[in-house]
Amino acid sequence: MGEALIKGLLGKNFISSKNIIGMDISKERLRYIKKTYSVEAVQRNRDAVKKGDIIILAVKPQDITTVLKEIAGEINRSKLLISIAAGVSLKFIESFSSSKIRLIRVMPNTPALIQEGAAALSKGNYATEDDLETARKIFNTIGKTVIIDEKLMDAVTGLSGSGPAYIFTIVEALIAAGVKMGLSREVSQELSVQTLLGSAKMIVETGEHPARLRDMVTSPGGTTVAGLHVLEKEGLSEIIMNAIEAATKRSKELGKFLSKKKEK
Repeated sequence: MGEALIKGLLGKNFISSKNIIGMDISKERLRYIKKTYSVEAVQRNRDAVKKGDIIILAVKPQDITTVLKEIAGEINRSKLLISIAAGVSLKFIESFSSSKIRLIRVMPNTPALIQEGAAALSKGNYATEDDLETARKIFNTIGKTVIIDEKLMDAVTGLSGSGPAYIFTIVEALIAAGVKMGLSREVSQELSVQTLLGSAKMIVETGEHPARLRDMVTSPGGTTVAGLHVLEKEGLSEIIMNAIEAATKRSKELGKFLSKKKEK
């Protein structure tokens, strides 16, 4: 995700490569980033934070405590912190600093890797509206953004954060069904992927409700209604809603676990 941001920022001419500093625990990865994007690379998180004005914490939840402890002495009001660590609350991050840090929490998703991501942003207690707008502009370089209350961030994690995995599973099923019905795997995959892409684009460009667009495809007594009957009978809508609910609950559990671990 860190690389996706660098790629998006440079691709949209948001910032010059000379103004980007990267740090990665893997020296090999760090050399790759430096060579590929001509950005400055440092060996320690503290060095990056010391030099930077906008700090993006593109780390996994299990690594966030270690990173925050390392950079705590360098965090102050002069710097804007943006965290994309899933399930890690604003309160948790703020607890590592004695100063009123400017903090934004973001939940992006993996399509950001091709600049088609969906990200939700929440503002910390001491961040300004300008800080929020800055963060939004950064993440708009890799897709689309929405502003939400932090209490809804777990729902975002369950929906758009985990959503790509649900979509990939559905597409995989479409491809397998096409093969079962006699199509080659190559043809089935091309038709399935383009059907998904075209359908999503129709929703965006027409502005119609998905149910209305579905009705446009469904002729009385036709093939589509027969297929939809099976989906309804098997409870597809309920399955998807249950999956998102389960992912949302798991996100909340992970956040609570991290807080309890810190207390110990």
